[in-house]
Amino acid sequence: MQANLSQAATAAAANEEIVQWSAIELSRHIHARDVSCVEVMEAFLAQIDRHNPSVNAIVARIDAESAIDQARQRDVLLSQGLSGGWMHGFPQAPKDLAATAGIATTMGSLAMARNVPTHDSIVVERIRRQGTVLIGKTNTPEFGLGSHTYNGVYGITRNAWNPERSAGGSSGGTATALAMQMLPVADGSDMMGSLRNPAAWNNIYGLRPSLGRVPYGPAIDGFFQQLGTEGPMARNPEDLAWLLATQAGYDPRAPLSLSDDPSCFTKPLYRDFRHARIGWLGNFGGYLAVDPEVLAVNEQALDMFETLGCHVETVQPFFAMDALWECWCTLRSLIVSGNLGPLYANAATRDLLKPEAIWEIEHGRSRTSIDINRAATTRGNWYQALLNQFGQYDFLVLPCTQIAPFPAEEHWPRTVAGRSMDTYHRWMEVVIGATLAGVPAASLPSGFTADGLPLGLQVLAPPRSDFALLQLASAWHEACAPARRVSPLLG
Repeated sequence: MQANLSQAATAAAANEEIVQWSAIELSRHIHARDVSCVEVMEAFLAQIDRHNPSVNAIVARIDAESAIDQARQRDVLLSQGLSGGWMHGFPQAPKDLAATAGIATTMGSLAMARNVPTHDSIVVERIRRQGTVLIGKTNTPEFGLGSHTYNGVYGITRNAWNPERSAGGSSGGTATALAMQMLPVADGSDMMGSLRNPAAWNNIYGLRPSLGRVPYGPAIDGFFQQLGTEGPMARNPEDLAWLLATQAGYDPRAPLSLSDDPSCFTKPLYRDFRHARIGWLGNFGGYLAVDPEVLAVNEQALDMFETLGCHVETVQPFFAMDALWECWCTLRSLIVSGNLGPLYANAATRDLLKPEAIWEIEHGRSRTSIDINRAATTRGNWYQALLNQFGQYDFLVLPCTQIAPFPAEEHWPRTVAGRSMDTYHRWMEVVIGATLAGVPAASLPSGFTADGLPLGLQVLAPPRSDFALLQLASAWHEACAPARRVSPLLG
């Protein structure tokens, strides 16, 4: 009996060490044959069994024996000198908005509960080719609408630092799974902060890439949809960069995708940031409703840029932000109403849609050609205004979220800083600038509220400056102790 207990304790300790490794460290150990793919799979499955019941981040799980058998096949390939790539043997759970052949892709909607695609999305194709094993999906709000991960199919995903609070969204399942060390690295997607908000609320890193950096599809609309993008999430910037290298690169099925060589993201991220210019946008001169504590924590975090040798100064408002919000609502609703139109037109499926989805559809259908043209013009003017700012600053910074994680049972906050929120997504307005301009934006852990809830800074970089943004994130990670804290739920 004593021997069995000792063996179990040794195995548990080994599992704990495996799931704590960075993704790059894990890859090195797998390829050096220090650990087998089966051992890696067993370690992560044990971690999921231990923590997922309390946070509900990973859904649609495949059978454990199937996952281990696939891991065993990866070991056979390695024994023959064959590797898919740096992610060989990694367990992965793509976000439930991404198509996965043979695994349910519900998009968090009861109307799609039985949807099992016969094809993979482009980003899923790319991680499969790396030799990963798909063990399930990560949870998302219904159709990714709203930065709070709950739906009628799988329920609520909870915050990795306090399960009574929201994990954010729409990549909330991804963020919580990473923070709870249930995945080594993972994908997400972002239209309205979905790679940024949940990263901030779970003390990890999320990167919304430049427009076209990560090809989206296969999709019927390969030209008009320019708001949403897929991208990487990770516990550190180096892992973030390596996953971006896997996701990025031209694909002819995505005609607006960039043709730059994605291997550049695997280069060392070190850079001296002395004399870099940082522009603090804050709450846009009081325009945005931002909780005072959130603003204070992020303002204090600006000191870290000065520690790195950067020069930080406040940027005065330079654009009519109410016009930008109207532009956002028009273009977003136009896309959502087009995508969900068939479900809305069918009375049986319309009854299964959440009110916020119906609002988006009906708002989009009410837009006129003049409204759309005005929105497109505003978007172009915003891009030019942002370019002018990047002529003065290397990076622009503002809070990643306007509030701290709210109670998980609430659908969305009705007030922020004493102001009423007039739509279900107004409390997320802080993220629309990067999306509309198509510039890269990252969420960097910035600190904690008085009751221990994580927050993040949102950093915007000039167009296509993804690598420079990753370099800044790497310097931040090395200098910022709160960024390396782990969830107290991990024990």
